[in-house]
Amino acid sequence: MCPGCFVIMGGVTVDHGAAPVRAGRPGIRVTGHTMRMADLSYEESIVIARSPEMLYDLVADVTRMGAWSPVCQACWWDEGAGPRVGAWFTGRNEAAGRTWETRSEVVAAEPGREFAFVVGGAWVRWSYTFAPVDVGTRVTESWEFLPAGLARFKERYGADAQAQIADRTQAAHSGIPVTLAAIKRTAESA
Repeated sequence: MCPGCFVIMGGVTVDHGAAPVRAGRPGIRVTGHTMRMADLSYEESIVIARSPEMLYDLVADVTRMGAWSPVCQACWWDEGAGPRVGAWFTGRNEAAGRTWETRSEVVAAEPGREFAFVVGGAWVRWSYTFAPVDVGTRVTESWEFLPAGLARFKERYGADAQAQIADRTQAAHSGIPVTLAAIKRTAESA
């Protein structure tokens, strides 16, 4: 291992000295045995001419996510749940010719402020925050691969874990601006 690298949970080697990727500039770089720590989280923002409360209600209705996301095709609340902390929902995703479902737990549900969930309850955290600005609301979508998710990929994919993580990371980097733009179109046409 290189002197500047370290192994995080699950044995994935990460270069902790790398510079972060700029918002809006996808660029997952896996060189040799190293995936940069900065690539394991990402966020991007958009200003939408609507109130934080209206946008929260829109995003917290996960049944609408399939209309905006390039990967998520549909979501539904488990057992009649709704947007509250501790509630679970299932999402159906499609990418690269495969379809899969995941369950996610809501970890933040503050109307007009933040809606967040964690895929698998511990693997990847997705968050939407809402901040009022002069012309509406700044909506920030963020994504973070969590240590338990990295460990799960190492266990499931073995030597191919870094490539699999890089694929998911690239999908998040390219998908977030698409999702935000679609949310903006929906909100501003309402």
